Amino acid sequence: MSGDVVIVLDCGATNIRAIAVDPAGQVKAKAAVPNATVPGDENPAWHVWPLDAILDAFATCCRTVCAELGTSRVLGLAVTTFGVDGALVDAQGELLYPIISWKCPRTAPVMEAIGRRIDPARLQIISGVGAFAFNTLYKLVWLAENRPELLARAHAWLFISSLINHRFTGRFTTDATMAGTSQMFDLAGGAFSEEILSSIGVRAGLFPELVAAGQVVGPLLPQAAERLGLPAGLPVVSAGHDTQFALFGSGAGTMQPVLSSGTWEIMMVRTPRVLIERLPAFAGSTCELDSRPGLFNPGVQWLAAGVLEWVRALCWPGESGASVYQEMVEAARAVLPGCDGVQMTPDLMAGGDGAGHGAWHGLSLNAGRGHLYRAALEALAFRLAHRLQTLKEIGQFTPDDLIVVGGGSKNALWNQMKADVLGLPLQVPAESETTVLGASRFVFAGVGYFESPEAARRQVAYRSERYQPGPQAAAYRALAERFAAME
Repeated sequence: MSGDVVIVLDCGATNIRAIAVDPAGQVKAKAAVPNATVPGDENPAWHVWPLDAILDAFATCCRTVCAELGTSRVLGLAVTTFGVDGALVDAQGELLYPIISWKCPRTAPVMEAIGRRIDPARLQIISGVGAFAFNTLYKLVWLAENRPELLARAHAWLFISSLINHRFTGRFTTDATMAGTSQMFDLAGGAFSEEILSSIGVRAGLFPELVAAGQVVGPLLPQAAERLGLPAGLPVVSAGHDTQFALFGSGAGTMQPVLSSGTWEIMMVRTPRVLIERLPAFAGSTCELDSRPGLFNPGVQWLAAGVLEWVRALCWPGESGASVYQEMVEAARAVLPGCDGVQMTPDLMAGGDGAGHGAWHGLSLNAGRGHLYRAALEALAFRLAHRLQTLKEIGQFTPDDLIVVGGGSKNALWNQMKADVLGLPLQVPAESETTVLGASRFVFAGVGYFESPEAARRQVAYRSERYQPGPQAAAYRALAERFAAME
């Protein structure tokens, strides 16, 4: 194998991967190993990330990929990962305390009590970020309350992508896309908020220099290069929060919403205009920095496939694998829109923690499990329509279509139902690696191979399956009022 590639190291919650991507966006080699949190030393119910194990996994994956690349020339490297998590470090970049995971329950009481420090609505108006217990803000408050001596000693707070970049380059930086997830960043001001930081007793100097997506953090150090099997001096380029690069990698332009459909559905849009002051009125709403300066990513989220999995366990107990999902779809396809009056309330798809308490309506002795599954799909489709209206108000845009990515996009019946309920076309990209594809565009631009990430993205031959509103759209328009009353 030959040709130019860049390597994206992707630290996900379940897998750690190294993926080589060429200028046209084609994956040339990939490797993956499992990732998982470990229990905290103080409490086995707590979750922390093992940084050394993550670095070892990256080394294993990267060496595997390099062996497959043969004579290909690696031009650059980037790290992308989940948001919010990070750690306090000393002047050498060594951890002062383990990386508290977004899965850790210790910060939930901190979030509940944050009103004693700052008004929660004011907090979201400044930062854009919704009230989620895993936010960076609550981790720092927990550390301030429980380990104040560490906060006093700390040289810096590094988000997890910047922790890894420091190990690779020796540079202290803050990925801008990660800062935007923290609930401490002033979206309008473009810097960490003095008002928020002073309310929690954290100094602004704790956060190193901001680096934009696509900016070179520094050259790969010889020791790190040997560990990864890469050339020393290779440019390490800032990427950061996976969500922003998935948006860009999906091919979405501005004002074009993208739905990431999985256990949760998260819908975001790339827009220059956000009514930030309206965010606190909508449960599950948030707004983060886009991968490109001057743009924002307002979003809304709700529990989705998690509800469908509950229905599967309830109605198809003991069955698993691809065949059961096909059976579920066929059972639902045999039921007409409206499910003969069977309806699920949307409360099960709550915004914050998903711990809603819903109900079924219209059950009769004629209702089968196909009715229950289709009713869940319909409730989720109408929840999507309601949340799209919310997003349109927050982001000040009118969509022409909706891009759908993630595991839920593989359900053709659900896709068609969404198009029918929304009255909009759906695009489902054939490329599943949207996060890695998006990050790779910034690496190619960062090393000067293309003049911009957009120029790099234009080299990708996007292919999508398209769902147009169909014959059942009229039936769903007639049902819309019934579902609206449930919201």
